[in-house]
Amino acid sequence: MKAALYVRVSTTYQIDKDSLPVQRQDLINYAKYAFNIDDYKIFEDAGFSGKNTNRPAFQNMMDRIRSREFSHLFVWKIDRVSRNLLDFCDMYEELKKYNCTFVSKNEQFDTSSAMGEAMLKIILVFAELERKLTSERVTSIMLARAEKGLWNGANVPLGYSYDEETKYPVINENEAKTIRFIFDMYEKRQSTAAISKYLNENNVHTKRGGSWTSKGIGDIIHNPFYYGTLRYNYRESARGKKKSEDEWIVKENNHEGIISKEQWLRCNKIIEENAKKNASRFRSMNQIQHIFGGLIYCKTCGAKYICSLDKPRKDGYKPSRYICGGKIKGVICDNKIVTDVTIGDFMLQYVLNFISCINKIPSNLEDLENRLLGNYDVCLDYDSLYDTFSMLAYIKQMRKNNYKYEDLDKIVDFEKVKSNKSEIDSLLENKSKLERAAERLTNLYLYDDVPMSEREFYKRKTEIEDKLSEVNEKLNALNNEKNKPKITDLGFMDEMDDLLLRLDFTGSSLRELTMNNDRKILKDFFETIIEKIIVCDKRVDSIVFRNGLVHKFYYK
Repeated sequence: MKAALYVRVSTTYQIDKDSLPVQRQDLINYAKYAFNIDDYKIFEDAGFSGKNTNRPAFQNMMDRIRSREFSHLFVWKIDRVSRNLLDFCDMYEELKKYNCTFVSKNEQFDTSSAMGEAMLKIILVFAELERKLTSERVTSIMLARAEKGLWNGANVPLGYSYDEETKYPVINENEAKTIRFIFDMYEKRQSTAAISKYLNENNVHTKRGGSWTSKGIGDIIHNPFYYGTLRYNYRESARGKKKSEDEWIVKENNHEGIISKEQWLRCNKIIEENAKKNASRFRSMNQIQHIFGGLIYCKTCGAKYICSLDKPRKDGYKPSRYICGGKIKGVICDNKIVTDVTIGDFMLQYVLNFISCINKIPSNLEDLENRLLGNYDVCLDYDSLYDTFSMLAYIKQMRKNNYKYEDLDKIVDFEKVKSNKSEIDSLLENKSKLERAAERLTNLYLYDDVPMSEREFYKRKTEIEDKLSEVNEKLNALNNEKNKPKITDLGFMDEMDDLLLRLDFTGSSLRELTMNNDRKILKDFFETIIEKIIVCDKRVDSIVFRNGLVHKFYYK
């Protein structure tokens, strides 16, 4: 015969009081002198609760019992195995299946007899009752503590640290900066996805050192603890469903808050409004949302295209159709109708390719063109390529210096750019005047009835040429500034990334994207990055981006 001796304590306190050695020695002696068993194996679980059997040593022991390695299982008390009647019954049925006798030392019985088996089940019923009563007592105590505004344990939220003296979380200033940033940025951006992306990219970690998610940001914004209110008994469990509001315990002004209650209310109002926008009742708006509505212009007459819904396809897809507004107003224009079907896939793929180039900068102009156009039988004009490559090189430099798009005004003085443009216009006008003056002087010297001396002519000519040379030098200097990359606004980049996160990119065509997403999100996506789409002969002639770039296409 060989016995398995199982010992368990549920707290570190019990371990420190030598409960495990006591159980161990008692069981060794009991097996040896009461059952004459010297061959045994001890299994120990220290610091594990008896409410279930998910314990490493216990599971290892059961695996070996299933291999018929043991004839007896000894425990110090029955509740060392489990305080749950169903768990114990399952285990006991398994012991019988493998001819393993269960023996409890303290209760002085073994299951090899009918009486021992009956007593075992009766005792276990009371063990489970004791556990439930204990749980109820603990719950009552914790509710009473919460009513007094005391801390009941659990994870201390980001922005706070547990104070051993007060037995309550206090503000951790280093972490509190992150909390203030989250609430401030949410009021400005109104997007949990954008905030989580920003924090992850800037190596700002969660309380446990992990990565941020939209849900994590949302949980922080929803938590009233950050404005000084303790809310307890809010959910069934840490991640369970909400309880009825009359069961909540809410203690206003219970501790020092990191933000104001007013800011917390503003942010939560934004979250509620965003949730309403994404609700199913708003999806009915899909039928009247035109993805490229307001963006398409006619190359022939310059009029904006008017949009309407095209006839539905067999799968329920309803593309939009766009007709030149000039025709409707009576302007003679032969530009054809375009639809989501005719230009949609090209626009979607081109914009995604453009975003890809921004995220991973191409190495040269040829690489840029290949990545932008892919397999489409079309090419870009040189100015479009050059301006785009210059902008991307500038973005690369910004990233190298750890600048963000919103910090662009720290690098580029936009007021100076406007001032330079105004000065260039003034210098060009002055240059034109000087050139006309030089021409008139020559005519005066050669053809005027009143002759001008040669000395006077060359003196005045030299003065004009000196002024002209000075103007040209200033123009060259300003033109060098002007020829820097055409970056006028990159703020749309972060917003564009946020919209990308909200899109379900199941499938590769605009048709599939439209079927899987809210048209409004798709419309917002294109409007964020594009100012105009100029069309001709049912094709995209050029795209004017929000940051001033113009991409002109030539079809082969």
